[in-house]
Amino acid sequence: MNHPVSPSPAETLRGALAGLLAGLPPSRAAGAVERLIANYRGDTPTHAPILRDRADVAAYAAYRMPATFEAVRSALTAFADAVPGWTPAGHVDVGGGTGAATWAVTATWDGTRPVTVLDWAEPALALGRELAAANPALADARWQRARIGADLALDATDLVTVSYVLNELAAADRAALVDAAAHAAQAVVIVEAGTPAGYERIIEARDRLVRAGFRVAAPCPHSAACPIAPGTDWCHFSARVGRSSLHRQVKGGSLAYEDEKFSYVAATRLPAAPAPARVVRRPQIRKGQVLLDLCEADERLSRTTVTKRHGALYRAARDTDWGDAWPPDGSGS
Repeated sequence: MNHPVSPSPAETLRGALAGLLAGLPPSRAAGAVERLIANYRGDTPTHAPILRDRADVAAYAAYRMPATFEAVRSALTAFADAVPGWTPAGHVDVGGGTGAATWAVTATWDGTRPVTVLDWAEPALALGRELAAANPALADARWQRARIGADLALDATDLVTVSYVLNELAAADRAALVDAAAHAAQAVVIVEAGTPAGYERIIEARDRLVRAGFRVAAPCPHSAACPIAPGTDWCHFSARVGRSSLHRQVKGGSLAYEDEKFSYVAATRLPAAPAPARVVRRPQIRKGQVLLDLCEADERLSRTTVTKRHGALYRAARDTDWGDAWPPDGSGS
């Protein structure tokens, strides 16, 4: 007898989000998204939530939650690979809004756990609670209003996520948030936009976590200083996101997908086995060879060429993607 396959968290989230816009005129949704994007790209004082009402939240959630979900899930997957066998017994999502990171956690680790989402925007929390009704793993999640800044206090937990939040904070509040997360958790995963400024915020957070005694589990193969010279480049990755009709309407695009660029750090006090190297650019596939740009465990950036002469390693290189560990089985090349 064939049993129906349960939808994945990603599929369930897409379905829940589709229902949000049922009663919202498309022009209203698109207008809200355009205005909110402009606000997010500007300077936002920490006392002013960007998402003001349900229409704002519904439009922006439908537009942004899939991208946030995929970026955070990618970061969490890399972390889980570095800490195999570990499952968080509790999760706090700081500045989580409608809860995209909580959905990403349920897509990474099976089971249920105490979950708390903290945000200053009550409309976002209310809608996040509504969406969570579609995900059994979030049935008992707490959605709690809190000012994200220097006065934030976090209860002890296994995992703290902070996604697309640091850009909204002043420098002192960013530092306080990272310190609070480090004090409360065994593992901290922080995701920012994959821009030079987002990378700088990630490096600031990474340095604070390392000074607090954490080890970087991903994406870096080491916990030493980043080998990228300041101002010359930035470390970021890409996650494929299916485009909804709202995505296509707002961006005027026809493709069924887009690529979310993001920077992240996943650090922990737990024993961890970071990747021997990480692919930090999209692989270049040429006739009979694959060029891989790597960040390596000996604290340097390098390019390696894998050819047909390498046999199975060459076949693996052809299937390797930007952001993947290299070599894929953790063995030397």
